Amino acid sequence: MTGRCHHKGDCWKEGVAVAHDDLFRPVQRQRIYEQVLAQIEEQILQGRLRSGDRLPGERQLAESLQVSRPAVREALRVLEAMGIVSAGTGSGPGAGSHITGNGTPVLSTVLRLHLALSSFSQREVMEVRVQLERWAVREAARSARAEQMSGLRTLVDRMRDRQISHAEFNELDTGFHVGLAEACGNALLGLLMQALRDAVHQEMTLTFQRLTEPLATRDELVSQHAGILDAVERGDGDRAADLVEQHVVGFYESLERSRAQAPTT
Repeated sequence: MTGRCHHKGDCWKEGVAVAHDDLFRPVQRQRIYEQVLAQIEEQILQGRLRSGDRLPGERQLAESLQVSRPAVREALRVLEAMGIVSAGTGSGPGAGSHITGNGTPVLSTVLRLHLALSSFSQREVMEVRVQLERWAVREAARSARAEQMSGLRTLVDRMRDRQISHAEFNELDTGFHVGLAEACGNALLGLLMQALRDAVHQEMTLTFQRLTEPLATRDELVSQHAGILDAVERGDGDRAADLVEQHVVGFYESLERSRAQAPTT
């Protein structure tokens, strides 16, 4: 009798007796601040709290939830670290924390730590970037606004300056790829691209330091950027997608070569 429990503490599953201890685990008690977190998260998920909304002050929240102020304070600290709220102080009408919804720093930190712990390989990052950016430039070729394209052209022109540092070049390069992602009209894609680039920022900077001819590499990257923009402006999404794939894959291959040639200690 499938699904029937007997008085001896066993259940039948597919005709086999299974002890209760194998089916269930003890329920974990939530700390008070975790219950506060759960209530705020529920309001956000149900759409009752949105970006820009102000939470009640610490004292009012504690009274409404019938918990201690330290529990509320700890929950708000966690939400602030997650980029969900901007903490506020005081007791006047403007007191309390605001919902911000800025998750980019958190995504960047998580990706950076996973990369450092080798949860994701550089090749996996490259493969994700290729797919995201191919889709992004195809969409940008159809819907990018003139001011977005003008901004990207400005970034490319600034990257031609050989006097800027490698770190500044990398920042401009990040801005270019994030700008392309944003030009497709999908805000989430822009956020993901920013997080991916932030996660590999240190590795990208080290790569330039290892290159034997970094300025020549920079010139080549800028030329590739210009070619991608040309294709996007012509509305040739397929050509732009192929060029951006060649660009990303080519850079990661140079990264692998520079790493292999780096002297070991």
